[in-house]
Formats: sequence, C-alpha cells, structure tokens
Amino acid sequence: MLSRIEELALIARCIAADDRRAFGRLVEEYQPRLRRFLLNLAEGDAALVADLAQDTFIKAYTGIRSYQGVAGFKTWLYRIACNEFYSYRRKRREEPELPDMGADAMAPDCNAASDARMDVEHCLKALSEQERTVVLLFYMEDQPIKKISKITGMPEGTVKSHLSRAKKKMADTMQQ
Repeated sequence: MLSRIEELALIARCIAADDRRAFGRLVEEYQPRLRRFLLNLAEGDAALVADLAQDTFIKAYTGIRSYQGVAGFKTWLYRIACNEFYSYRRKRREEPELPDMGADAMAPDCNAASDARMDVEHCLKALSEQERTVVLLFYMEDQPIKKISKITGMPEGTVKSHLSRAKKKMADTMQQ
C-alpha cells in the first residue's frame, strides 16, 4: 500500500516528466480494488469491467494534470470510474434494445457461486444505480460518507438517504 507521500511523488513524476512507469505503479496499486468495485457496479459483466477500467485509467493518465490533490488520488480515480460507468449506461439507454437470443444458454453457472454471493447479487440488483454505487463504496470499499460524496458528487445527506433506502430495499428483498 502506497503512503500518501509515495502517491504524491508518483503523481508528480507523471505530471513533470510524463513518467509512464510512475503511472504504471499507480495502476498496479489501485487496479484490483477499482476492478472489484466496477465488477459489482456492472453486475458481474467482466468484459464491461475491463473496458471501464481501461477507460478510467486512460482518462486518469491523460487528465492527471487536472488532479489537484485536495481529495486522495483513489477518490479522484473512483470518481472517474463512476462517471465512465454512468456514461456507458446513458449511451446504452439511447441505443435500441436488441432481442435476447438464447440468454439461457449464456447464463452463468449458479452452482459455482455460493448462496451468500447469490443473495448479495440479488439484493444489489433490486437497487437503483445510485443506491448500488453508494452501497458498494460504503460497504465493499470501506469509503466514509464524505469520500462517497466527493466520488459521486452527491451531497452527504443524499448519500445517507441512499444508504438508508438501500438497506431497507435489500432487507425487503431478502425476506421475499
């Protein structure tokens, strides 16, 4: 785990010398957690996660000069990832829906997943995108309310409301 000073030194090398190795070190540090977050947000779509993670890191690299250091680099990176995910979802809504051909043949093997994992996935699907994002950041990524507010651009009170509403929806879903 990088210290704040190491992180800032790597960022400074990226900005000052366009040091790709320094950025590569940042990618190594944050990619596993970012991918896990995106995997949950994208409801297990690994191909989408690969695209979103790649787009996130490309935008971070090309826009690193705009990073001001007020929020942590991880917070800034997660904000980019959220924006990429929501942008993808908006574009997808604008495209006409294609008929689902043979979805049963492509369904994941449910026997491979544990019952608990399936329950969590089922509960997460019952949430709106914003609720899911907040729940994943709070419970899976251990982000405090203030950082979630910065990542999502929502006021802290809205984040708390989404968490409260999501907990109720998830409890209701579990009881069904």
